[in-house]
Amino acid sequence: MNLTLEDTLSGGWRTVRPGPSGSVALYVCGPTVYDRAHVGHARTYLYFDVARRLLESEGFPVRHVMNVTDVEDKIDQRAAVLGVTSRALARREERGFFRDLGALGVRTPPFRPRASAFIPDMIRIARALERTGLVRRSGDEWIYDPPERPPGQNFPTGAQLARHAVPEPGHPFPTLGGGDRSFLVWKLQPGARPSWPSPWGRGVPGWHLECFAMATRLLGVPVDLHGGARDLIYPHHYAENEIGFALCRSRFSRSFLHTGFVLQNGAKMAKSSGNLVPLRAVLAAVGAGALRWYLLRPHHSERLEWSERDLARTRDEYAGVRRAVRDWLAPGAGGRRGAARAEALAEAVRRDLARGLRTDHAVARLVRFAAELGRESSGRIASGERARARLAVRSIERRTGIPLL
Repeated sequence: MNLTLEDTLSGGWRTVRPGPSGSVALYVCGPTVYDRAHVGHARTYLYFDVARRLLESEGFPVRHVMNVTDVEDKIDQRAAVLGVTSRALARREERGFFRDLGALGVRTPPFRPRASAFIPDMIRIARALERTGLVRRSGDEWIYDPPERPPGQNFPTGAQLARHAVPEPGHPFPTLGGGDRSFLVWKLQPGARPSWPSPWGRGVPGWHLECFAMATRLLGVPVDLHGGARDLIYPHHYAENEIGFALCRSRFSRSFLHTGFVLQNGAKMAKSSGNLVPLRAVLAAVGAGALRWYLLRPHHSERLEWSERDLARTRDEYAGVRRAVRDWLAPGAGGRRGAARAEALAEAVRRDLARGLRTDHAVARLVRFAAELGRESSGRIASGERARARLAVRSIERRTGIPLL
């Protein structure tokens, strides 16, 4: 069964298929490692974890890349405050990030390239962009000005920017005009901050070149599926597409998936603002299964307002579903129900995920199933049917990552 998704760029439905290599090229934008992971990060990576789980369960090999941004002003600034080197801070937070995601049951990507290892690739990309004649110098920065494109070819700028971009303090929407399309390819780096030699002087590359460099070397462009949280659409994924058009005559990815934010007090969780709930603390309080259930319950495009009350209610709901399933499959007494019921449930969940990654439908289906079991007087599996039924439930666990047994 194929995975079909509503492509964020076109709005149309696209099927995620293996490319020429025979595997699905999945590229997910990773963390800037200067502080701890929060539940907003977790929600985004959970949906891509489910996508990977589904593809692999359907027999599609997945070549999964998640970059680690370890070259960035925010890292340098926080390292200076803490009195450590940028490298030491980045390595520490990188370890903590993947440890916390692993505790949530998110499968570790086999490829986790660091930006610092790809500087020569980014310089080559900057030089290739310069050869287009569309790179200009502005003070200590070199800026790429993409050409105008027909509507729908890339994510919108100008008057249509609000369709996708998310304004944040310190990062307002640009005004109408050519400036909407421009982005940094290189800047000179003063003082003791990390920097590298280049044809333009010692400095650092623009962030948007990072993912293109990694994807080109590790996967090939266009990749099959790409995404992250909604705030990456503009300018990051817009810029990746523009580099792809300039250098490969294609957009960066065949399909884009973007997730809704986790909000706290009406504002997006973000490390930069300090408006966050640490992932590690919530895992310690409610456990991985309950948090996974809570974060996957809405549709991936919906915003989720963080609520301790809703988390507690959802934790109880999840515990009730697990209890009902375990009681139904308990060894011993032997009821009258056959394994076909569990197999039908597993197939329905499989369809929910394959058609649009509808984790919200899958979770609701499990809630209804548990409620039906609770209303029955003979709620246990028939003797001899238990192994088949457990196998079906295990297949749900394998695809969703939600522990049920």
